[in-house]
Amino acid sequence: VPLVQSGGGSAQPGGSLRLSCAASGFSLDNYVIGWWRQVPGQKREGISCLSNSDELLVYLDSMKGRITVSRDKAENLVYLQMNSLKPADTAAYYCAARSGYSIETRDTSYDYWGQGTQVTVSS
Repeated sequence: VPLVQSGGGSAQPGGSLRLSCAASGFSLDNYVIGWWRQVPGQKREGISCLSNSDELLVYLDSMKGRITVSRDKAENLVYLQMNSLKPADTAAYYCAARSGYSIETRDTSYDYWGQGTQVTVSS
């Protein structure tokens, strides 16, 4: 499995969670990393994209100002830090990687996907 996700779980409204996305067998240094989420029965929606120069675009309006994405080159993984969580953030979250340089928001452009991790926000 090229990308392995961890983290997630349950949080109360207003809380924080950090998801990680680790690569197996290749270096993430030269990859663009995207994050998506999906609620059962709904379309997958894109959250953010990190270019290989670590330029970050957060394009899901509801998460702007509440997330950060960072790359740990030593550990070969990428983190999605989510703060001020809301019940509406409840979803399965996915990371994806594509070889390239620039921001890309089309999920069909990504080469590898993580297995997904569930985030549940409730009181």
